[in-house]
Amino acid sequence: MSAVWRASRAAVRRRRLQTIVIALVVFCSSAAIVVALGLLDAASAPFDRTFAEQRGAHVVASFDSAQVSQTQLTQTTRRPGVEAAAGPFARAVLTIPDTREKAASGQATDFLSGPLTVVGRADPAGSVDRLNLWSGRWATAPGEIVLNEPPGVPNAPLGSRLEVPGVPPLTVVGFASSLSGSADAWVSPEQIAALHPTATQMLYRFTRSATDSQLRAALAEATAGLPSQALLASQPYLSVKQDLSRVANAYLPYLAAFAILGLMVSVLIVANVVSGAVVAGFRHIGVLKALGFTPNQVVAVYLVMVLVPGAVGAILGTAVGDVAARPLLHMVFSGFRSGMLTVELSPWVDIVTVLGTPMVVVLAALAPALRAHRLSAVRAISAGSAPRTGRGLRVQRRLSGTSLPRPLSLGLGLPFARPGRTVMTLAAVVMGVTAVTFATGLTATMTVYGDMTKPRSQSDVYVGQPRFGETARTHDDAATEALLRSLPGAVHVTANAWIDVGLVEDNKNIMCQFLRGDTETHPGTIVEGRWMQGRGEVVAPTSFLRKRGLKLGDQLTLTIGDRRETVTIVGADWTGDPDLVQASWPTLTALAPEQAASQYYVQLAAGTDAGAYNAAVRAADPGLYPRLPDQQNNDVVAIVTSATALTLLLATVAALGVFNTVVLNTRERRRDLAMLKSIGMTPRQVIVMMLTSMAALGVVGGLLGVSIGIVAHRLTVPAMTDAVAFTLPASMIDVWHAPGLALLALAGVAIAILGAFVPARSAARLTIAEVLHNE
Repeated sequence: MSAVWRASRAAVRRRRLQTIVIALVVFCSSAAIVVALGLLDAASAPFDRTFAEQRGAHVVASFDSAQVSQTQLTQTTRRPGVEAAAGPFARAVLTIPDTREKAASGQATDFLSGPLTVVGRADPAGSVDRLNLWSGRWATAPGEIVLNEPPGVPNAPLGSRLEVPGVPPLTVVGFASSLSGSADAWVSPEQIAALHPTATQMLYRFTRSATDSQLRAALAEATAGLPSQALLASQPYLSVKQDLSRVANAYLPYLAAFAILGLMVSVLIVANVVSGAVVAGFRHIGVLKALGFTPNQVVAVYLVMVLVPGAVGAILGTAVGDVAARPLLHMVFSGFRSGMLTVELSPWVDIVTVLGTPMVVVLAALAPALRAHRLSAVRAISAGSAPRTGRGLRVQRRLSGTSLPRPLSLGLGLPFARPGRTVMTLAAVVMGVTAVTFATGLTATMTVYGDMTKPRSQSDVYVGQPRFGETARTHDDAATEALLRSLPGAVHVTANAWIDVGLVEDNKNIMCQFLRGDTETHPGTIVEGRWMQGRGEVVAPTSFLRKRGLKLGDQLTLTIGDRRETVTIVGADWTGDPDLVQASWPTLTALAPEQAASQYYVQLAAGTDAGAYNAAVRAADPGLYPRLPDQQNNDVVAIVTSATALTLLLATVAALGVFNTVVLNTRERRRDLAMLKSIGMTPRQVIVMMLTSMAALGVVGGLLGVSIGIVAHRLTVPAMTDAVAFTLPASMIDVWHAPGLALLALAGVAIAILGAFVPARSAARLTIAEVLHNE
């Protein structure tokens, strides 16, 4: 064993270039594998992981307190199919008025408005729905409340006060998050009685919960025997999962595409490099056999020789990939609501990479090493030279009869000398071009998306909020709009108010954007129906319609306080939040007559200085806060940035595969190169010959890779938009044009030449005397 180790160690030191190439390729491949597996793992189950940690409720059920007692509800927890339960908890719905107008006079003000579902709960723990109390403390005394906010920056600081007519004032003492969405806020069980609860909440976990039908059946079995009208509403966790995971699910198709490409390229390159290193060492194998090494010892020498740099590269690549994957994961899964999700790199990703990549190295080396195991010393030494008959030589002879220059004809024949190596190198180039093509199409799609969602206003004017330390405006709502229209440069002005409203059909709150004025400032695109024109008409995103199974012409009932308004869906916007609708200002007047606009969109004439306009607004009313709208879409930036980074990584790995192939070809043909130089071939012609051999693969790989990349783009983009229930405009998928495709086809040539240039130049510098000396 010591002889094997000494021979392996000597081979590693002597073949420095080969050792460096193996280590570098395995390093880059391991980093790519960690990123690929990490993205797949994180994207596949961010909700499930956090839901399991919180013991989330499979169903949040609300019951009419007048029809069912707490004893009856407690009995439901012992029904077959109920794995665990929490409750009963008293539930009340508070309607918080908007007190902006009162704020100007210095009266106490709150920071929320609209309906607020409050549950009486003794502590955040329990067998179901374990709340993440991430700031402050739990509400235990009268007058205290904990709000349901995702981890991060809350809407208001601790100590803020809620004032609701008819109930005692409530002070915010903590912020918690519930992935189950069981409530908007929590108070102590003693406090909830003062809020006049009318319902009772139960939280259930069932043994069978994989589908909606299973959840409905389990809930029906648990509540069997209760009065028929006792169940007011039920919220299955699958609908919550769809809401919270919709952004992550949009990333999943493209991350999966890159992950699959990364795994394929990495395995191909590692196998190609390692097997090629063993084949190139056949002469050394023959020498070892001649010195008395047994066949098994020879195999062991070569396995150790490639495993040492492979293991080092795998360990370092895994560490770098781990570092690179974490910020990418946080960038992909960042956002307001996704802050509830636990996104981290699973330990199994590092373990699989550290152990699996060296295993690929060993398996790749085993086949050619076993082949050498069966060869005699003389045959092994002769096999170490490049093939001299058939395959490449035959092709080169045929090409020599053409009008092609000799360096080109010789170069075109080189890939046929080692067809197995050529196929694996070609596959790596194809995968690299596929990644480039796919990323280019994805970038073009996201650019179109960014343009379609870009604000059409050049100035967004916000109304000052004294509760946040801002100055109150001196103009009322109508006077503010007139002021903004009168300032130089203003062309269109739209007043709007974002308000939480109750949706009777869902028994929950949604966000409604009420608009007044010009429609030219709105960036939305109507894909079905028309824009709203008067009272009782709303426009909803396609995601809103799909989530609730609605269509144009269906009616909804919106509530603010004691007022109700029936509205009709007249149009569908192609993008937007699944819990958002847009309504006309007369609808808001019917629901809240005193409500004023909180924001104004202003579109300016071409050439108008937005900064000067904003300065004029501030001078006219210090209580107005104009800002330049954010022209950058974070989703576009995240996808384009991550796609570019992943493409560069895959292209680099593919180029390393080409680099290795040229190194091996050069090593095998040192004697041939010396002979060619002796009959007059110049160093430049040698470079042309070696580059031509790889450029030919680049042309074929470019054509195949572009085709596969286009197919991958056309499959992935619809999957991304379906994940968020967007209706896909044709302009987002029809991004391919002939000039761009021609350039993409050349990407294979670029990858091939990039990887081949350095070893080709080294081959050109070989002197005849050096080659003969080595021989």
